[in-house]
Parts: sequence; structure tokens; C-alpha cells
Amino acid sequence: MSDRPRLVGINHIALEVDDLDAALEWYGAIFHFELRGRVPGMAFLEMGDQFIAVAEVGGSRPADGERHFGLVVDSIELARAALQSAGAEVLRGRGLDFRDPWGNHVQVVEYSEIQFAKTNGALAALGLDGLEKSEAARREMREKGLDG
Repeated sequence: MSDRPRLVGINHIALEVDDLDAALEWYGAIFHFELRGRVPGMAFLEMGDQFIAVAEVGGSRPADGERHFGLVVDSIELARAALQSAGAEVLRGRGLDFRDPWGNHVQVVEYSEIQFAKTNGALAALGLDGLEKSEAARREMREKGLDG
């Protein structure tokens, strides 16, 4: 096993918009989607077993805005250790977020905690045999009929 986390996939993308309600109406006229959830200033659009986070940022797009993307790794602890070792700017918050030297905001989540799932064959081919889902992730997947 490496001392660095293995990238497994994309967790989500984040879109910045000036008006959240207008953006939901516009995307809703083009795509059929279900809302995964909504909080003040943000909505989460179901995209199968992944999602799009739509963030209302007003008329300006500051460098430290909400623009970001989410990566999935096999081990959040290896990711945290590697980021600390590299001297990365780890951001405060509920997860493992960091800013790279160019100002990009990246969120890191562990495979066990998210809804999307690789097949056992894909996991084996990637050398990731044995990666498991948490009970919370399995419950979310069952509730959506995604448990295969």
C-alpha cells in the first residue's frame, strides 16, 4: 500500500450561479432531475449516484468563492497526512478541503462514505479490492434502489 491516497473518482462538481432559483428553473427546462437537497444558497441535483452542487454567489466570482470540485479517495487519513506533509492549505470545515498552490478549492471524500459505487471487478482491476461502504452510504443507496 502506498503512503498516499488512491484517486477513485469524482464525487461532484460545483456550479456557481447568480440566482439559484433561476438556475434551477433553467436547468429544469432542459434536464429532468430530482433535488438531493437544498440549503440557503445551494441546491444539490441528483445525477444518478453522483450529484451537481449549484451555488448562488451573486454577481461576482471572488477568487475565494465556492468554485470547487470533489474527489473520491480510498483513504481520507492518507489524504490528510499527504496534504499535511506537502504543506497544503487545509481549509476549516466539516470535511477534508484544501486549496492548492494555484488557489483551486478541492474537497476530498472517502469512497466508503459516498453513494457512487464501482463494481467489484472494477475495484479489483484498480487494485482496490476490499473497499467497503459505510452503513450510512449503503442505506442511502438502498433508499434509491442503487444497491444493485
